[in-house]
Amino acid sequence: MQTMPAHAAHHDDREIETLEEFDATVSARGTLAGYRVQAVDLTDRTRELLTTDTAGAVFLGCAMREDAAAKIRGDGALVFPPVPGLPFDPYRGLVYSPDELFASLADGYEATPDALAYAWFQRTKADRDIHASMLRAVHDDSVSDALDELLSGARIVGVMGGHAMARGTEEYAGAARLGRELTRAGFTVATGGGPGAMEAANLGAYAAPFGDEMLTESLGLLGKAPHFTPSITQWASAAFEIRTRWPQGGRSVGIPTWFYGHEPPNAFASHIAKYFANATREDGLLARSNAGVVFLPGAAGTVQEIFDNATPNYYQSRGEPTPMVLVNRVHWTEKLPAWPLLRSLAGGRSMEARIALVERIEEAPEALKRLGG
Repeated sequence: MQTMPAHAAHHDDREIETLEEFDATVSARGTLAGYRVQAVDLTDRTRELLTTDTAGAVFLGCAMREDAAAKIRGDGALVFPPVPGLPFDPYRGLVYSPDELFASLADGYEATPDALAYAWFQRTKADRDIHASMLRAVHDDSVSDALDELLSGARIVGVMGGHAMARGTEEYAGAARLGRELTRAGFTVATGGGPGAMEAANLGAYAAPFGDEMLTESLGLLGKAPHFTPSITQWASAAFEIRTRWPQGGRSVGIPTWFYGHEPPNAFASHIAKYFANATREDGLLARSNAGVVFLPGAAGTVQEIFDNATPNYYQSRGEPTPMVLVNRVHWTEKLPAWPLLRSLAGGRSMEARIALVERIEEAPEALKRLGG
């Protein structure tokens, strides 16, 4: 059932992202020369730092004592010290977990690291401060690096759809069943990480290891807080209640952004790669969906994603075209006629055999398998 490879097996051998990795490297290799140490608190490792060669090493946001910092600078290492007063760590070595972003939810959503990071973003965005924009870029790059390590070797299916889809609706239940079925079929579900269709697909992935009644019960419980307005606190608390009742759910990825600050991340993605830059996030989500993308009914954002995904498939700029499955005939041929345009674009090109329009969500997994050959 574990569709996502465990962390640390695949990342660059010269990257150290936890205290355990630091200790193991020092004892096994006896040197830190040329290593990259990322966001590890080394305050209690002064002796090791003073007695180990660190020539050419880079320390990104690692807390350490001043004598240790002076010594490793003397070795020729680069030290980027932690930035005080930030509600996030720009040098983080791992993606976020829901527990991390929603810490302090009991005191109201405004008290969570997620809300505090957004408030910082709003404050600094307006004054065009080069230091703040650099910190955002470093953070987003660190998150991308962590996401690549996490997803190494996984077969990822993106599920796209609108944030407006409310809990308690038949559409939401359908999107959740889709996430569950894809996860049971061995795929890793990736979404935009927000509410609505995105949350539903992540919930389905979370439900995958349990009996089918778990999802039915969860959908009923969530229906009591259908939308993230007026209260994000109630909306998120309902999700954590389900996570507490059914711990250790299936793994999936959410890739949200602080750019849409009114829109909180959902708590059902086990791994959350949250970005400040929406463009980096959009492109990264589609580029990593190597086993295809399912497009549920949505509005402008989903239409944009269809063609953001179609363009590299058209030019084959990322290699072979990946499957694209659009769900709901009336929505994509009459209401927002993206399908006729997509079909015209694909005509006579190798992507033609990789696109499909299906009526019902239930048909999407089969269509993906068929198109993926």
